[in-house]
Amino acid sequence: MSSADLRVEAGRVGEADPVPVQRLARMLAAHSIEMTAKDVDALRDARHLIPQGTSVSITFLAGETARARVAAASQVRSYGFFPRPHISARRIASQQELESFLADLASQAQTDRAFVVAGDLPRPAGPYFDALAVINSGLLGKYGVRHVGISGYPEGHPDFPAEKLWQALRDKHRALTDLGHSCDVVTQFGFDAQPVLDWLAQLRDRGIAAPVRIGVPGPASVKTLLRFAARCGVGASASVMAKYGVSITRLLSTAGPDALISELAASLDPAQHGEVFLHFYPFGGLARTAQWVRNFSLGVAAR
Repeated sequence: MSSADLRVEAGRVGEADPVPVQRLARMLAAHSIEMTAKDVDALRDARHLIPQGTSVSITFLAGETARARVAAASQVRSYGFFPRPHISARRIASQQELESFLADLASQAQTDRAFVVAGDLPRPAGPYFDALAVINSGLLGKYGVRHVGISGYPEGHPDFPAEKLWQALRDKHRALTDLGHSCDVVTQFGFDAQPVLDWLAQLRDRGIAAPVRIGVPGPASVKTLLRFAARCGVGASASVMAKYGVSITRLLSTAGPDALISELAASLDPAQHGEVFLHFYPFGGLARTAQWVRNFSLGVAAR
């Protein structure tokens, strides 16, 4: 999509009311983005597209070493961004391994934030059954981590009932608060604004006031988006995808989150939904997503 097209799309959001445009600008200005340890070259090439001070999450993939993750975090820091490494609880084999990882992050990347998730192993490799176990260990604060991200699932999780997810979120939020950490909730990506809005309202009704980063997929081919949706249990029916702007019959075409984030900005009510930002999953590539965010932000600013 061209810059001119983006300005038209942004204009549609704000024709009747400037408030959604202002909200969209704020959501974009404070966005975060995700990468893997293998994306260090892509980050180098895309660094001029990403605003200074952006939070960059570094995933915990099974095929990447702790050394590679630390090196990626150090590179993120060197470019003027804030590295937020993921900690996958069930993949940590021992307390020593966790402490070593956190110590290296602190010394080499001056890391003061992290994202803690249970991980996808059916059985833990070590002493940490879930994210709460890592949080309760007290090791995050020991090694200088002040801000902690935890996961949210607006469309649920294929392996856990809804009430169990809510209980886990409450427990993690309470533990972080008791330990003196600030926190935010980073959600799984989706294609439909309404489940996100409903989930946000429930989150606030349950007394969790932490900021939320709504996961949105960066521009990618329809085939790629559907593959990730199937892998993560995200709803991707024909009607939902059509609403998102995707023609399932055109698998090689590219789709971006224009309609989704515009609808979110137009429908969010801070009194009901709280503080909300965006988190981009760059399924179509880091540089491509960073360029899209930059172009779309320019379109919004032109209002």
